[in-house]
Amino acid sequence: MPSTTLTRRRAGALIAALTTLSPALTSAQPAYPSKPIRFMVPYPAGGALDAVARAVSEPLQQRLGQPVVIENRAGAGARLGTEVAVRSPGDGYMLLIVTPGPISVAPALVPGLSYDPLKDLIPVLRLSEIINVMVVPDALPVKTVAEFIDWAKKQNRPISFGSSGVGSADHLAAEFFKQKTGLNLVHIPYKGGGPAMQDLATGRIDVSFATYAAAGGVLQTGKIRAIAVTTPARTSLLPELPTIGETVPGFGVSNWAGVFVPKGTPLAIRERLFKELVEISRLPEVRSMQNRVGIDTSLSGSMDEFMNQLREDTRQWDKVIKAANIKAE
Repeated sequence: MPSTTLTRRRAGALIAALTTLSPALTSAQPAYPSKPIRFMVPYPAGGALDAVARAVSEPLQQRLGQPVVIENRAGAGARLGTEVAVRSPGDGYMLLIVTPGPISVAPALVPGLSYDPLKDLIPVLRLSEIINVMVVPDALPVKTVAEFIDWAKKQNRPISFGSSGVGSADHLAAEFFKQKTGLNLVHIPYKGGGPAMQDLATGRIDVSFATYAAAGGVLQTGKIRAIAVTTPARTSLLPELPTIGETVPGFGVSNWAGVFVPKGTPLAIRERLFKELVEISRLPEVRSMQNRVGIDTSLSGSMDEFMNQLREDTRQWDKVIKAANIKAE
């Protein structure tokens, strides 16, 4: 039988050995990132948000020292790609860039949604504001929101508005405007913003709340006129345009673009991504690229700030969608 003293010596030696090994074991853990990062874009390649994702991903790849691979998974109103991100491990190797549609709109619009956006995803950063503009045919005798409201009230017919589809940002902005003003507006959905702008130019519809990216080409022809932006505050991209909220109190629509990660992603990784993405978004070339596709840089001050905005957006769209009885197609 070993003596008590010998047993204690062996135990002390074992503890000392483990203490010596502990830093080595810790340092053996791979530093983040140690492999390629997937950047999920749930929209078609070549679109405005896809272009922004690619502009951001190139400098992010340089800063992180690992490839950042863009994956386009369009479909189901951006919910298809969002679901792929939700099902991915929370290890920092899946990033999602997305707009309000599958995050703050889908819970009210889609019965039985397969994920909970505010529980299954963690917001990292609001990158940008996709600018939507209130546009009318050039032949319409209005140049301001107040003039449009006065004109609409005098018509003995419903006022038609076009959108890029049911539940789209331009559709919901118009429904919100309708609820705030009490105007008799009727929705005409199109398969995309382009066809809606063509019909607006010929006077087949009376108004639209289109993205600037969709409206820009037709605006240059002079056949349609932008009279306001839908954003809560004026935008540096279109400084000459007032907000709708300056005429209609309480109106403001943020069609943001933001980066998310799956739940479980460590805080240290999220903080690293936040820091890198903020610095990247401030690069002149990245800002310029966004401006070219009708998107303005609009960074959230913190991850908590973005989460608070998401909660407020979700409440707002829940009210608008239920009041308008909008159903997903």
